Amino acid sequence: MSKVDRRILKSQEAIKRAILELMTEKNFDQITIQDISDRANVSRKTIYLHYADKFDLLDKLIEESIDKLREVGEAACELDWKPATQVCFEYLESHYPFFSTMLANKGAPYFRSRFLKYQIEAFQNELRKTHDRKNAVNEEITVQFVASAYVGVVEWWLTNGMPHPPRVMADQVGTLFEALYE
Repeated sequence: MSKVDRRILKSQEAIKRAILELMTEKNFDQITIQDISDRANVSRKTIYLHYADKFDLLDKLIEESIDKLREVGEAACELDWKPATQVCFEYLESHYPFFSTMLANKGAPYFRSRFLKYQIEAFQNELRKTHDRKNAVNEEITVQFVASAYVGVVEWWLTNGMPHPPRVMADQVGTLFEALYE
């Protein structure tokens, strides 16, 4: 396994940080590669060495974040609803700048759809483990309902500056999950 040059990692981190900062200031469509280059203090060529364009940059940033959230979620699924939900809310809290920016910026609506897709997959997997097949509610409808509600609550929580701590959110959302899955 080859090591990645630390200069490359530093450049990539600066580029990612730059686009997030810029997205808090203006719509994604208004951001240029030159803006990113100036903010990250790297050349345009450096950006193009790592990313095809700003859309590729944003796509890779989103994919990386969803993958990390997936890892946290999979580890948390070994727990009961409330502790698992708390782990997820704590992760979201610790990455607040990224998630709040992605959910608030009108230029990144595909983040919300990717986040929802991830939640649908996660709830499908969980439902298959716990769902009583004789339940009157269709599994697909249940998954769509739960995932959409969860994404909506997360979006509300983040865009409102996290008005409740992760523990409270986990308790409330976990109680709703438990009621739904009983």
